[in-house]
Amino acid sequence: MRRVDTAELRTRFAQALSAMYGAEVPAYKTLVEVAGQVNREYLAASPGADRLGSADRVSAERHGAIRVGTASELADVADLFAAFGMYPVGFYDLRDAAPPVPVVSTAFRPIDADELERNPFRVFTSMLATSDGRFFEPHLRRRVRRFLSARELFDPALIAEARRIAAHGGTTPERAAWFVDAAVAVFALRREPIDKIWYDQLARVSAVAADIAGLPSTHINHLTPRVLDIDELYRRMTARGITMIDAIQGPPRWDGPDVLLRQTSFRALAEPRRFRHRDGSVTRGTLRVRFGEVEARGVALTPKGRQRYDKAMAAADLAVDSTWQKAAESVWPQYFPATDAGLAADGLAFYRQGDPTRPIVYEDFLPRSAAGIFRSNLDSDTIAGGDSPDTRYNLDWMSGAIGHHIHNPYTLYEKAAQ
Repeated sequence: MRRVDTAELRTRFAQALSAMYGAEVPAYKTLVEVAGQVNREYLAASPGADRLGSADRVSAERHGAIRVGTASELADVADLFAAFGMYPVGFYDLRDAAPPVPVVSTAFRPIDADELERNPFRVFTSMLATSDGRFFEPHLRRRVRRFLSARELFDPALIAEARRIAAHGGTTPERAAWFVDAAVAVFALRREPIDKIWYDQLARVSAVAADIAGLPSTHINHLTPRVLDIDELYRRMTARGITMIDAIQGPPRWDGPDVLLRQTSFRALAEPRRFRHRDGSVTRGTLRVRFGEVEARGVALTPKGRQRYDKAMAAADLAVDSTWQKAAESVWPQYFPATDAGLAADGLAFYRQGDPTRPIVYEDFLPRSAAGIFRSNLDSDTIAGGDSPDTRYNLDWMSGAIGHHIHNPYTLYEKAAQ
């Protein structure tokens, strides 16, 4: 009997989530349509444009984002995604971002080059840092933990099936159909009334905290297509009357090779929701928590290159008489060679067998850019209190809490380069 392997399951999962999210957020379908147009035109007009991924790969590429509240919920996510051949890579602490976000995160994705080529679906997954006293005073922390411990995001039968599939590397066609449908349903937006007082109390700490611990379920926060010319996409979305955030996050546009990751999004939409009040009455309102992100990926930088990148970004931040984009454009040539050959010769980026015509795509995320996207889509910033940060939250803690090894991105890029 034919078996459905984890890569095919991953492709089905990404496609089904995309269809569901498009039905929930119609502007996402416009984003995908415009990204497709830009990609086709860019590939036709730019020889060698497929150096960072084939047309089929770029068209299929998505990254999602979800949020959970506890380590046990994050462990279930890890077990679920393992059935799709997606494993935790990297540790991201957004508590120290500007503005701070009270979460720590990892990203689940394929880790082998052939799996990435088949379908590079990624899900950036954040967990609420409830132990951090800068955000949660003791009484609120206890209430949040009671709320989170009382909910069940994942059916135990679904997680048990995920473990079986991961152990066997696939499943039967019949079980595959059930499994994908059940997994997608977990991330659908629920329409049950929201406790207005509780949600608002959490929102005073952070809109992200309210989205995580103010609801009895989780959902896809955004689903991101990949585009080859993000500046052109930004212009076309704006021309269609869709309100974009103020800027493209990440490195500037310049004449040299794209590095790491550039991201932008349309503004979070006011989605209709129902709210339950203290007297039991239910009224209609809106929430702005979900947005449409899009990304452009460049070559992965080595640790040396990443240090150079951080210095270049810091130099651009110091400009006071220009826009950040113009400042970054002016300083970038001071830090980076204008060719792939230069990047390879200086040991700044990863290339297969050192060949500058074979760049390795950056598959991961940038905390500063993620925080910038969050900030641009929230009505107010999170303000951290005066307490010391909880240092328990680190890579080793997260790996132990979820029972899975968290891969080092640089190790994976080095392996691909060799």
